[in-house]
Amino acid sequence: MSFDLIPELATELAPTDLPASDETTEATAAPGAEFAALGLSTELVKAITHAGYTAPTDVQARAVPAAMSGRDLLVSSQTGSGKTAAFVWPALERILAARQDPAKRRDKGRTYGPRVLVLAPTRELAQQVSRACSVYGHGVSGLRVAHVVGGVPYQAQLKALRGPLDLLIATPGRLMDLMNSGAAILANVELLVLDEADRMLDMGFIDDIKLIAESLPAERQTMMFSATFDGSVGHLANQLTREAQRISVDKHTDTHASIEQRLHWADSIHHKHALLEQLLTDKDMDQCVVFTSTQRDADEVAYKLQQIGHAVAALHGGMPQGRRNRVLQDLRSRHLRILVATDVAARGIDVPTISHVINHGLPMKAEDYVHRIGRTGRAGRSGLAITLAERRDVGMIRRIERFTTQPIAVAVVAGLEPKFTAPSMNGPGFGGGKPGFGQRRPGGFGGPRPHGGGGFGGGFQGDRRPGGFRDDARPQGGGFRGEGAPQGNFREGGFRGGDRPQAGGFRDGGAPQGGFRDGGFREGGFRNDSRSHAPRGEGFGGGDRPARAGFGGDRPAGDRPAGKPFGAPRRKPD
Repeated sequence: MSFDLIPELATELAPTDLPASDETTEATAAPGAEFAALGLSTELVKAITHAGYTAPTDVQARAVPAAMSGRDLLVSSQTGSGKTAAFVWPALERILAARQDPAKRRDKGRTYGPRVLVLAPTRELAQQVSRACSVYGHGVSGLRVAHVVGGVPYQAQLKALRGPLDLLIATPGRLMDLMNSGAAILANVELLVLDEADRMLDMGFIDDIKLIAESLPAERQTMMFSATFDGSVGHLANQLTREAQRISVDKHTDTHASIEQRLHWADSIHHKHALLEQLLTDKDMDQCVVFTSTQRDADEVAYKLQQIGHAVAALHGGMPQGRRNRVLQDLRSRHLRILVATDVAARGIDVPTISHVINHGLPMKAEDYVHRIGRTGRAGRSGLAITLAERRDVGMIRRIERFTTQPIAVAVVAGLEPKFTAPSMNGPGFGGGKPGFGQRRPGGFGGPRPHGGGGFGGGFQGDRRPGGFRDDARPQGGGFRGEGAPQGNFREGGFRGGDRPQAGGFRDGGAPQGGFRDGGFREGGFRNDSRSHAPRGEGFGGGDRPARAGFGGDRPAGDRPAGKPFGAPRRKPD
């Protein structure tokens, strides 16, 4: 058996009210059934067990038999639940069946286009799907898989699209460019898969998806995977599917069962950095992903950790694609122990040896917390997710706990205990209400404020103000930094005023011993992943909007080819 993956694009993998069918899926297949019982061929079962998997997850056990029956599917499942395999396995089974059908024989040297088309929102997720195909399709003779994404030279992708192609994984923007140039042939697609459909709509790809679907054969199978099918995602599903069967996997228990969650309160940004350094000395840690709220924070934290001896690298959407690929390869090959990443850059990372996730900066949406911690506890392993939070983060912590329906256990590091009294997340107000630290202010919001450090907020000395200003070390010369003079660098996504700081971007004046920046704006700022300069049209969507030239986006610079009217604008105006 040979596996013929397009060499230029080859990668490796370590182990609402919706008019859909009311048919239940509870009895399709019992969770925990053997892979062979799902109807998978011997070739696939061998490849799956060789990869180290012993039993299908809930979403796999329920979705795979339904998909192999030819039904359109709408699957609600969170990251880390095994959803990628839930559509890759049926896709490979379709290709295997075509190998046995003389009427579907394909001659070498002719361009047919793919039998299976998978659309994914980001390059990293597309690459993850491609790697999964290489693992599970190891026993499929002559399998040809390609992925086309932004940041990769056109010539390599044009070559990948020639000849008998079985499976194509693409980001919508780059695929549209290839379609407009006549390089992508989609007339023979038998199966369309939309992975993380909700995220693609958040990123403004809805018009691209509709145009791509219109170019496909009407007689095809369509599978959509999304965290939710409310609102616009549900409307799109109604347009693209017919009598779709709905499968919903519990978004909380399925994702968190093998992940222990801990919460460490920090008095200040200095305290948070000290906690991070101490936590990274855990001898039980295999590999770790540290999440930051901005690209710039990712660079700074990675730089400082490198200076104190850690094998670490940053990963974010502002990096060139080639560099991002090298970082991911170093992570998989275990040359890196720590990856410091933003939300979007880390989506699609499937490395079973990631034992820890640390939230150095909190996400802007509770569901993004689920995606973050889903980087650990994969492939049947256990994992540890640690969140570092300050006083201003209480509201987000409560939203996360309500979303997951699980309180996060508070923990402390000996010698680094927080000075303030942390709020009780399990007592009154867990399901709603306003947070309070220690004793509530008399009379609630209308009562007198406790005496603090003066200024706007008073309160806890050394903590951040609720609006993002600090109570300690107010700058004497104006500005918002805590070193006595403005440094000229607001967080990415905000306003900028000067060159990057020296010594790798860390603040010198008044900085803690660890060298981390003092007095930065609140993490998350005005955006979640802080794109470079250009404002995003989706607010706090948590995803890197497909950017144009130079920012690792999904398409080259320039307008679309002439003569290709698209009606309404493809993306929300900047």
